[in-house]
Amino acid sequence: KKTIMREQMETNIIGELNNLKERDIKPNFSELSRKYGLHRHTIKKYWDEGGKIIKSRNKPSVLDKYKEEIEEILKEAGVNKIGAYEFLTYKYGNICTYSNFKQYTLKHNIKKKKAQTAHVRYETQPGYQIQVDWKESLKIETKTGEIIKFNLFAATLGYSRKHVFIISKTKTTEDVLRCLIETFKYLGGVPHEILTDNMSSLVTIFKHDKRKHPEVLAFEKDLGIKIKFCKVRTPETKGKVESANRFVNRITAFNKKIENEEELYAIVNRIMKNSNEQNNQTTNLPPNVLFKKEKEYLQPLPNKCLLDDYTLPIFSQKVPNTLLVNYKGRGYSVPKKFIDKKVILKPFENKLYIYYNTELVTIHNITNQKMNYKENHYKEALASNFYNSEEYDMKKLAEENLELFKELKYD
Repeated sequence: KKTIMREQMETNIIGELNNLKERDIKPNFSELSRKYGLHRHTIKKYWDEGGKIIKSRNKPSVLDKYKEEIEEILKEAGVNKIGAYEFLTYKYGNICTYSNFKQYTLKHNIKKKKAQTAHVRYETQPGYQIQVDWKESLKIETKTGEIIKFNLFAATLGYSRKHVFIISKTKTTEDVLRCLIETFKYLGGVPHEILTDNMSSLVTIFKHDKRKHPEVLAFEKDLGIKIKFCKVRTPETKGKVESANRFVNRITAFNKKIENEEELYAIVNRIMKNSNEQNNQTTNLPPNVLFKKEKEYLQPLPNKCLLDDYTLPIFSQKVPNTLLVNYKGRGYSVPKKFIDKKVILKPFENKLYIYYNTELVTIHNITNQKMNYKENHYKEALASNFYNSEEYDMKKLAEENLELFKELKYD
């Protein structure tokens, strides 16, 4: 209703201004302002525009205050616009849609560095093929300057384009098979064929003769799946998983902006979730929508014992009410919600990675202390032991106890 009234008022003003112009009379903008209830400068603009209604009114954008930050993020090599948007919404929440973000960068000529490679697309039947690849030797720096080195295993179903991303410190044969098992567990079934490049962890090439490792042959037999290799120098044959790299590149936007390695795992899971909920450029549907159909065509998972043999955990433990799981005589904490649940401990270099199923629970530095509580784990458990925790300074109490634990060390 207000819009209609304003349009009518503008029509009346324009009519009066045109009448004055025809009579060669200069308008009294202050008088017209009082008559129509519009600012005199607005009416003058109508006059200067030759009696035309000014339809475009510049309004501030919610992204204006982030403009400099957006420009800085997109200056980094390898960061694309969706990656910058991913970081911005991770940091500030859902401030706008990606469409609005993209329009804003175009309007303000905020450009990105990008390299494009053309790939030939082809389609596969539901449940038939999954394409896998490594994003190798990645590095990300935390806010404190710690360099985290990792590899990312990427898998994409051929029909639905559903993606799975898994962080792995190494790329051995055992790592590939473990990542495949974790992928199939996540998908809830096994496709009929795996397409990959000539990974040295899966195949040995001698005088143009490809020989799969014995463990790989056993894996094919146990899971009823066939591993096929791309022809040399033809990566386009697995273009669907190659296209997943644009999602992986979003990680680059978080460089020097994360607190620790645990946050990196959470970000990768977030990117994987978002990539499966966004429309695919080829199918014009989110992978999760098409996966509802594709899942029906996957082969059932083998029995749990067989799958556990391939995941090869170092060992598993039931979490006691002290929250401390034991590794080499030292205790390492997990959150309170995992009490009485079995977790898997995997040491790598100087860190201990603790998982519940395939979920990363926490990461500890391996130390010489008898008890290694993380402050947030300890405070949560401590608060639950007091009927009215508001009467106590829980932060101070936790800090005092944690300092005492540091004095308990093995020789």
